[in-house]
Amino acid sequence: MLLSLIEVLIVIVPLLLSVAFMTIAERKAMGSMQRRLGPNRVGYYVNVADALKLFVKESVLPAHSNKALFLFAPVISLITSLLSWGVVPFGAGLTLSDLSLGILYLLAVSSLGVYGVIFAGWAANSKYAFLGGLRSTAQMVSYEVVLGLIIITVVLLVGSLNVTEIIQAQISVWYIIPLLPLSLMFLISAIAETNRAPFDLPEAK
Repeated sequence: MLLSLIEVLIVIVPLLLSVAFMTIAERKAMGSMQRRLGPNRVGYYVNVADALKLFVKESVLPAHSNKALFLFAPVISLITSLLSWGVVPFGAGLTLSDLSLGILYLLAVSSLGVYGVIFAGWAANSKYAFLGGLRSTAQMVSYEVVLGLIIITVVLLVGSLNVTEIIQAQISVWYIIPLLPLSLMFLISAIAETNRAPFDLPEAK
């Protein structure tokens, strides 16, 4: 039990740190494009500043919301996004769980993240929040179809749903080269799936 917990922490802690660094890069780029002073003045401590800002801000819950579900909705999205890394190998034999149906597991777990968004919109008990949640959910589901079809193409080439076998099949040539058009479609769909710019329109009320 303790060993499994240590293995999980070894995966999650660097993952969260990498997310923090990617957030800094995104905030810098977006701040430069939008002429925002904050991300460019604070420097590399922008994540620390954001964390402190969130801790001191007043926690406001909608008066007529389903408070339990409203608070649990972001937890669903976080847990499902972290669970996906359980089958991703970081090296030879370095994976938490080398499932034979790893790709199927990834598709199933990533699809569950949609519930966090739709629950948050519904639990707020506001028609505007609900419409925003529906728009975000519709975009996520739409681009999940594209991502799934592209992933199935790779699965057909390899003949296996195991993530490790898919990686080993690319020793001679990375599939991003012969499947360059699909790779570009995958990149665009991944950005749209996570509602990042320029696909952040669902948040625009």
